[in-house]
Amino acid sequence: MVLSIDQTDDKKKSKAAPTVLKEPKAVRITLTTISIAFLFIFLVMPLAVIFISALRKGFDVYVTSITEADAWSAIKLTLLVAVIAVPLNTLFGILAAWCITKFKFKGRNLLITLIDLPFAVSPVIAGLVFILVFGAQGLFGEWFLIHNFPIVFALPGILLASLFVTVPFVARELIPLMQSQGTQEEEASVSLGANGFQTFWHVTLPNIKWGLLYGIILCNARVMGEFGAVSVVSGHVRGLTNTMPLHIEVLYNEYQFTAAFAVASLMSLLAILTIIIKNIIEWKTSHH
Repeated sequence: MVLSIDQTDDKKKSKAAPTVLKEPKAVRITLTTISIAFLFIFLVMPLAVIFISALRKGFDVYVTSITEADAWSAIKLTLLVAVIAVPLNTLFGILAAWCITKFKFKGRNLLITLIDLPFAVSPVIAGLVFILVFGAQGLFGEWFLIHNFPIVFALPGILLASLFVTVPFVARELIPLMQSQGTQEEEASVSLGANGFQTFWHVTLPNIKWGLLYGIILCNARVMGEFGAVSVVSGHVRGLTNTMPLHIEVLYNEYQFTAAFAVASLMSLLAILTIIIKNIIEWKTSHH
């Protein structure tokens, strides 16, 4: 009996198809129930408590809590830091990933290690380092104070701390993606006469756009939610250097629970929006 080429290919495909494990129904139900219960207890319930506590005294009190002067200052400062820090880390992440994946040079492994450093260093320690370097008694702090440009207990210190803790997010998202793509397309573009910018804009960027957006979203979420490093370098000056997480802590310590939960609910809404956008990007990535 002679098999046709199509039949042979079909048999090869069927042999290569992965085997799907079928657990007993009781096991599947148990695992699903445990997963749902875990998510409900540790995710859904805390979120529900935040919004219930924020609206406990009515919507008018809620609006007042997030629009009063100190809260509004914290919101604006958080958004300002995100608007500055995220683009800077995005630019650095693209350049670092480009250098690491497209070129071979001495110090490449050192650069990768330095990019990963904020993952290993506690944010509080990072804040203390900036105090030692730029504080009034630090290495360069006195010089900056003489020139009327304070770093710590001011916006520049908050920016430095936020930049430090979020350095890896964009770069670490792009490096494995660009490594898997190789350099063939860029080499072909250059051989056809395109310069470096044209090659990046028309060849590299379209291939990494979804990974880049994913890294930007993670970076933005960490910037807005950072507490440890920012707490050390901000000085907790109410209405001036308190970001949203710091303002929530101040309100909670002052037993202004409704106001604290109101600002926390606003941060939770931003987090939920971030997760929705992240899932959309993951879905689009899986379909490309």
